[in-house]
Amino acid sequence: MDLRTQNSLFEILGQGRRQGDDERNVLVLNVLLLGNKQSGRSSVGNALIGGDEFQTNTNISGVSVTTECRLLSRNFPRYFRRQGAESDLLLSVIDTPPQLPRPQSLHELCPEGVHVLAIVVRADVPHEDALLQRHVESLFGPGWRHHTLLVLTHTDHLEEAGLHPSVYLTQAPDWLRTVAEEAGGGVWFLDNSCDWPSIRGRPLRDRLLRLSAKNHHRALTVRTEVSL
Repeated sequence: MDLRTQNSLFEILGQGRRQGDDERNVLVLNVLLLGNKQSGRSSVGNALIGGDEFQTNTNISGVSVTTECRLLSRNFPRYFRRQGAESDLLLSVIDTPPQLPRPQSLHELCPEGVHVLAIVVRADVPHEDALLQRHVESLFGPGWRHHTLLVLTHTDHLEEAGLHPSVYLTQAPDWLRTVAEEAGGGVWFLDNSCDWPSIRGRPLRDRLLRLSAKNHHRALTVRTEVSL
């Protein structure tokens, strides 16, 4: 079974539970990971789905392991209560290469749209990405900011330097400071201890879920007519 067929099956199963289970429904949450090479996108994706299916490699400096978009899904049974009833969380995570995905490719992977944009930036080496906002707005329109969470990785280096996160943001490049100020989900700081994916997965999922709820679980529609 190929990945797309597998994810379609997950979606069908989720719909079946929504229709046939009076006590529990299913909330589908689609998350798009964006960021520069070796920013930690794939590690964040693994933390979200609770596994190690997204390929990572911290030993090759300056090289991105992810070369094409990849979508993985996982269902978390009875993850939270919604309107007094238990609800599953069907989480679909799309990992991307450093270049922004082509609109048509993204639409094919996620035709129903994206609920949360997680922009992943390595705090100790914040690569210049001044065109990010313009490109993301071309993909989704100006409303993308309300659906965005900025995730800063390798923040343990800030602690080693005695730099508080709030102070770091005041000294960050203009483009990064602007994203932090405009992101509807705020900023999430991650250190890179060896076991952080297993420890931080649940709090990060909860943060994304709250952001989606803030937007009434509406998805951003991919603008397939644009060319990047």
